Amino acid sequence: MRILTSQRTTPSTPDSVAHLAEVPLGGDLDDEALAEVYAYPPQGRWLRVNFISSLDGAAQGPDGRSGSISGSPDRRVLALLRALADVVLVGAGTARAESYGPAGIRSAFAGIRERLDLPPTPPIAVVTESLDVPEKLLGDPRTIVLTSGRAPADRRERLGGLVDVAVVGEDKVDMDEVIAALVARGHRRILSEGGPTLFAGLLARGLVDELCLTVSPTLLAGPALRITHGPELAEPTRLSLASVLEEDGFLFERWLTGSTAGPITGPATGPAAGS
Repeated sequence: MRILTSQRTTPSTPDSVAHLAEVPLGGDLDDEALAEVYAYPPQGRWLRVNFISSLDGAAQGPDGRSGSISGSPDRRVLALLRALADVVLVGAGTARAESYGPAGIRSAFAGIRERLDLPPTPPIAVVTESLDVPEKLLGDPRTIVLTSGRAPADRRERLGGLVDVAVVGEDKVDMDEVIAALVARGHRRILSEGGPTLFAGLLARGLVDELCLTVSPTLLAGPALRITHGPELAEPTRLSLASVLEEDGFLFERWLTGSTAGPITGPATGPAAGS
């Protein structure tokens, strides 16, 4: 995997991207260098959203799963993002479609979690109104189920005996309360893996700090969802490009919300280091 662009530092450049100025352009990145590219800021809550999309904007393949437009390089980055995170946040629809179970960590990235003083694997947090959560997730008592006060009380009580259930909103799930509940549990490095409805809800509340977007070298046409799905935002969310990586035709883009990223350098020559 090689880095194509990186962030130039300015006096206002945040820690989350300033370190990229020291990453050489154009050469292969080993696991340690890749972890530097995706490092979280050292302090404060940070919500990172990860998605894959085809070249024509589809967030899922013909089978309704994102995995069918993925590939080995994308799975490597996803594994790294999980290794860096305190918690993985996902909508229940995505959890069901992608057959979620407790998160695993590649052995190559286990040392990263040790250095960050994190447990061996991150818990999965599921946003759901219906409490229809994959059974595999209910086998891990660290699973966090985030629901509303309107969810069926009997099922909420049953799930509460298996996993950590939090009511985050009375009539419907409140996205601000979702993030507050995770932070209250000590999870400041939050990785959301979708789906599109959850992403749109988080965007609408201005909660997203970073989008990690894999562009798959694939064209699909058809009616597939985009990476966001929901009511139109009151104001478009402006993003700034922080870095672009490439491997086997897959592009790995990091976008920051607001105006936190400065200008981008081009490629260099020479040696390179739900519901």
